[in-house]
Amino acid sequence: MQPYLVAHDLGTSGNKASLFTAGGTLVRSVTVPYAPRFFAGDRAEQNPDDWWRAVCEANHRLLEGEDKSRVAGVSFSGQMMGCVPVDRQGRALRPAIIWADRRSREQEKALRDRLSDDEFYRITGHRISASYSLEKWMWIRDREPDVFSQTYKMLQPKDYIIHRLTGAWVTDYSDASGTNCLDLEKRVWSHAILEAADMPENILPDLHASTDIAGTVPDFLSTTCGLPAGTPVVIGAGDGVCAAVGAGSVAENQAYACLGSSAWVAYTARKPAYDPQRRTYNWAHMVPGYVTPNGTMQAAGQSYAFLQRLLYSGEEEAYRLMDEAASASEIGAGGLLFLPYLLGERSPRWNPKARGAFVGLTMEHTKGDLVRAGLEGILMNLGVILSVFTGQAPLQGLRLIGGLANGALVPGMLADITGLPVYPLLDANEATGIGAAVAAGVGTGVLPGFEAVDRFLTVRDPLWPDPVRTARYARLRDAFEQCYRALVPVYDILETMSSHKGE
Repeated sequence: MQPYLVAHDLGTSGNKASLFTAGGTLVRSVTVPYAPRFFAGDRAEQNPDDWWRAVCEANHRLLEGEDKSRVAGVSFSGQMMGCVPVDRQGRALRPAIIWADRRSREQEKALRDRLSDDEFYRITGHRISASYSLEKWMWIRDREPDVFSQTYKMLQPKDYIIHRLTGAWVTDYSDASGTNCLDLEKRVWSHAILEAADMPENILPDLHASTDIAGTVPDFLSTTCGLPAGTPVVIGAGDGVCAAVGAGSVAENQAYACLGSSAWVAYTARKPAYDPQRRTYNWAHMVPGYVTPNGTMQAAGQSYAFLQRLLYSGEEEAYRLMDEAASASEIGAGGLLFLPYLLGERSPRWNPKARGAFVGLTMEHTKGDLVRAGLEGILMNLGVILSVFTGQAPLQGLRLIGGLANGALVPGMLADITGLPVYPLLDANEATGIGAAVAAGVGTGVLPGFEAVDRFLTVRDPLWPDPVRTARYARLRDAFEQCYRALVPVYDILETMSSHKGE
């Protein structure tokens, strides 16, 4: 009988737990939902106890009726760039501030006043931004001094769960690279950045490889958490990095695209890819010594879901109808463009003021044209990110994961827009869980190495770009770029109007 690997993916809206065999077979998965709280325009929080309850409930449901002695290890994928302040007993002192929160713009500015953007980017592989953990820690220090004075450690979501399971104060290099204070190439906390932020290093957890074992499940927790006593707890990685492993991007220059609620393009590299305009950034990879250069857009699947609510609300099989309607429209959607900036934008724009737009609407346009333009706008934006990487690495194709990857049109459209072959994965929605399972397997010695991820994957036949369609999309991408640039001053005006709401 093959050993079992338990993988948890602590997301924004729930925890998805998966049970795999060491041979790569998915036995079952369960999802336990919980809710984030969005408020005051730019704030996003969650209750860390919800994560713990979800992990425990998921373990019990996942292993019901199974031989628990076969569990070789458990590991985690987790939402990144969070902030969970805890006391010496590991109790959360306030709700977690999660990745989507941008309240710490004042702290971002203070950091920028003390370190140049270029110097910061060279140390961390990232921009200075309120999206990251360090600025959130600074906000707590400045605005909630009572909480900060009681804080023993600042943790990421998965590391909070690991502490509750093992008592260890640890994080891995990938999650650390999402804090904005890791020296990416040296793999140490950056003294220069912590000094500029006036943040003590002892508030940070110990740094480890993703495959290190943090500890084992103690006897007194086994019944509560649903895992056998003695189960090795492997640290795992941030969700973006687990997705890279789960997409099979574990060797140099292997690239993939993830089309989920947000979307990104990334690849595996030996050295960080430093863009002169800082349009992209770099995570520490789960594979030791490697990094994964990345460019992320804010609203991919969320833009498509917005169009579904707007155009197909209440329809059964709405997404099938959308695919059919978009298929009836042609490249360019009858001269219609969609800018997918419903939540502002990260790569390559780095413009929180950006807004979504349809450009070119006429009385003749149909719902199918709007859906087609929506998909084309999402994928062209990914193409703009990918173009940043083309001079950095010889990327030969894209593996494709995420919910939107299941659409009938998307893989072929992405191939035509990027000019690269696209390889959809049959397990497109399982990538983060697969990445966490591989961490558990490698960490416990059940798997021989990261190349064993191939056991877990089924790669579909590639979609090859059509030269004629690619040429048409090249013209469309030029118009797409010009539309964004023309609207930048309009976004500034709209931001001013938005800030006066209710006056």
